[in-house]
Amino acid sequence: MTNLEKIYVVDDDPLMRDFMQEALIHIGHKPRIFANASEAIHALKNDSCDMLFSDMIMPGIDGLELLRQVKKLSPETFVVMMTAYGTVESAVEAIKSGGNDYLLKPFSLEQLEVALIKAEEHRRLLNENDFLRSELDSRDNIAMVCGNDPVMQRIYDNVSRVSRSKATVLILGETGTGKEMIARMIHQNSPRRDRPMVKVNCAALSENLLESELFGHEKGAFTGATERKAGRFELAHGSTLLLDEIGEIPVGLQAKLLRVLELEEFDRVGGTKTLQVDVRVICTTNRNLMEEIRRGNFREDLFFRLNVVPVTLPPLRERSADLPAFVQQFLKEFAEESGELKRMDSAAMRELQAYHWPGNVRELRNLIHRLVVMEPSPVITAEHIRRELAGRDVMARDAHAEASVGTSIDEMERRLILNTLNHTAGNKEEAARILKVSSRTLRNKLARYAGV
Repeated sequence: MTNLEKIYVVDDDPLMRDFMQEALIHIGHKPRIFANASEAIHALKNDSCDMLFSDMIMPGIDGLELLRQVKKLSPETFVVMMTAYGTVESAVEAIKSGGNDYLLKPFSLEQLEVALIKAEEHRRLLNENDFLRSELDSRDNIAMVCGNDPVMQRIYDNVSRVSRSKATVLILGETGTGKEMIARMIHQNSPRRDRPMVKVNCAALSENLLESELFGHEKGAFTGATERKAGRFELAHGSTLLLDEIGEIPVGLQAKLLRVLELEEFDRVGGTKTLQVDVRVICTTNRNLMEEIRRGNFREDLFFRLNVVPVTLPPLRERSADLPAFVQQFLKEFAEESGELKRMDSAAMRELQAYHWPGNVRELRNLIHRLVVMEPSPVITAEHIRRELAGRDVMARDAHAEASVGTSIDEMERRLILNTLNHTAGNKEEAARILKVSSRTLRNKLARYAGV
């Protein structure tokens, strides 16, 4: 797959322009050819450019001045300076001004191809860096899969086997069970571990935004598309793509996703060029996809394509024997933050093991974090745990209370919000998704209900 879709060549010599055009077309590119720097600058103001070849010595605006202006207009463009008057001094000056490479005329087709390879690597690194900068902190997944539960041990064994393949994996489980952590384990034990795993939350974006996020878009493809953007499939070329909450993907996008999985190719939004990708896909969901198929919300053919290797994670309430290992891990983690390693007595541990944990490991982690921060005692006791969990049980009972005559709509809405927040262990973004409202709407309602 090539990332260099737009290549400019600027040279006042018609023979050189002809050579570059023929050579680049022969390699598989469609360059734009300019006889002077002014034309190239004008074009760059209205379009993007991945790579630019420029002569050093030209009438009017010379190569070095063109280089400076290109770096102002498009800092990510890979610029190669060409000259028949090659000296060490001119090469150094070009590099200091932001040039990426330097070719001495006359050069061979092989030297040209080497420059293209360097530009390809430059573009790939830029895409990966953009993705890494946008990644959110994932510490809430730390240690979600520790423990010695026999069911989990079988899952670890399966993860070890499937990691070596390219098979699509569908990870099922309730919210907070550690689905993303399992996905990261698969990637980190795979032959693709040298490249970062790419993630997209399918529940967090509207259909149009999700399509652009997955497949990228061209400049001008829609209002606000001021430049070309690589999608997550493109960023994950040669690596792993995690499609989190795949059950939330709109039906209209499911056919396009199926095409990528089947043919390993896609088009950017607003684009005309089909891109080939080599991507290993892992999906997670807390939904029953067979039920979603019956409701017409999920394509059956897509389900069977995703369900090559299913992995179902048990909820925390079914693996209470692992709870002490989680607690010790979280106490140790938060000791680094608080400067004090607290311990939990046996009675407190029994209280934790008796609780049903609707928010699973994420809820447990949040509770331990709060206790470490708020409780001055070096020992967490059963009383501390009962006080925390009693408040949650009261909220749950209140939220589940049946409607009766005289109960206001506002009150029922308040109970629904409380119930949903309890289910998500206080995660407002997840609660907003379940309630099908924006995060801002949920925050406004919480502010309205004093004491919520």
